[in-house]
Amino acid sequence: MRFKALFFCAALLPSIFTLSACGRSRDASIIVAGSTSVQPYVEILVEDYESANHDSRLDVQGGGSSAGITAVESETADIGMSSRALKDSENHLWSVEIARDGLAVIVNPDNPVSDVSIGQIRGAYAADVINWKELGGPDAKIHVITREEGSGTRSAFEELVMEGRRITPKAIVQDSNGAVRQLVADDPNSIGFISLGLVEIGDKPVKSLKFDGVEAKRDNVINGSYNLFRPFLFITKEQPAGHVMDFIEYVLSPDGKRLLAYEGLIP
Repeated sequence: MRFKALFFCAALLPSIFTLSACGRSRDASIIVAGSTSVQPYVEILVEDYESANHDSRLDVQGGGSSAGITAVESETADIGMSSRALKDSENHLWSVEIARDGLAVIVNPDNPVSDVSIGQIRGAYAADVINWKELGGPDAKIHVITREEGSGTRSAFEELVMEGRRITPKAIVQDSNGAVRQLVADDPNSIGFISLGLVEIGDKPVKSLKFDGVEAKRDNVINGSYNLFRPFLFITKEQPAGHVMDFIEYVLSPDGKRLLAYEGLIP
């Protein structure tokens, strides 16, 4: 069933993502690939699932939302992870929302700016606003950090914040939420956006900005006062069955939802 997909993998997907040299691991029963926002949570779910299902093996890999969707279509992955909604051209695929996640705009803790408007962040990312003093901060150039094209986090940010404006081509591009977080933690003049659930995860602290006085936190996503959030999806090529469906059902079960909620998501 997978041989044809493996044959085309190297030819068609050399620059999209790295999935164990783009092929399926010989001893892996289920490949899960895609969004780096969803990945750390799925790794936690897999650890719990495998501890109760010793005959199951799941291999979780990143690459970005679009790469995960492509992997499912080419049958190099059983489950795709996406942190954006499916496009019209992708709606033939089977999908289920496993949780929702807030989108946090972060700055270095040494930055005195703490409360902004969506319009001000849009201005910074479009390079209309280039100095922190325009946002009530120090007289310093804003170092804009963004995710790569095809990232679900970037797609959500563009939809929820940019409203059709283009992110400045001078922005520093990073290929994971962790990399964005690390740069912001190290640079007092930087700004970035990451999964809300990852704000507190890391060796060095970062600060999430308020929007018009509303804090970026889980409870405010639930009550609707903080409206920067996106879906976390599992995607398969067709209706899942067998071991794939068993794992998806576990993720959607009370145990799976409880674990996701404990990690800061909204099941």
